[in-house]
Amino acid sequence: MDYLNALLAGYFFGSLPFAYWFGLLQGKNLMAEGSGNVGALNALRVLGVIPGLMVLLLDVAKGLMAVAIGEFLGKSFEAGLLAGAAAVWGHCFSAWLLGRGGKGLAPAAGVLLAVKPLMLLFSFALIGLIYLLSRSLYRAIALVALCLPVIAASVGQATPYIWFGFGVGIPIALRHLPEWNRRSLPKPKERSQSR
Repeated sequence: MDYLNALLAGYFFGSLPFAYWFGLLQGKNLMAEGSGNVGALNALRVLGVIPGLMVLLLDVAKGLMAVAIGEFLGKSFEAGLLAGAAAVWGHCFSAWLLGRGGKGLAPAAGVLLAVKPLMLLFSFALIGLIYLLSRSLYRAIALVALCLPVIAASVGQATPYIWFGFGVGIPIALRHLPEWNRRSLPKPKERSQSR
């Protein structure tokens, strides 16, 4: 039951669609404007710098909070890992938005920061390296997301971290693989093609 509570709490925190709510405050629907993505980058482009940065900070914070609350409810570090992975799933496939959501990077950054900052640094460095080689940010993110179980296992206890890597990496990969052949960020008029 403790692990179930951690899982549900993690998903709840992750599913909070701050970008969408900030858009509503400005009378805008982020699912229909810009890239159509409900995340910090589209909020930055559609709503402006200050709202976009606020969304980014809140999305990172909900990843951090999910891990902390998961550890508290589940009374173990493994419960925190479970809640952190659930937060990324919640962000990517939010119940508030009927399964729509963001691409998962900001809450994943918060989760990795809470669990093992070295994983965050290594992941972003690897994204940068693959981007330089492929010139495709989406491809770089998808590949690193798929490699996250290996990255996680290299910095922590094998079994819990491997499952944690799968839990965080799979939703991010699912959200980025459709953009595998895209080399640049989508323009607003390309929104319908990027879904």
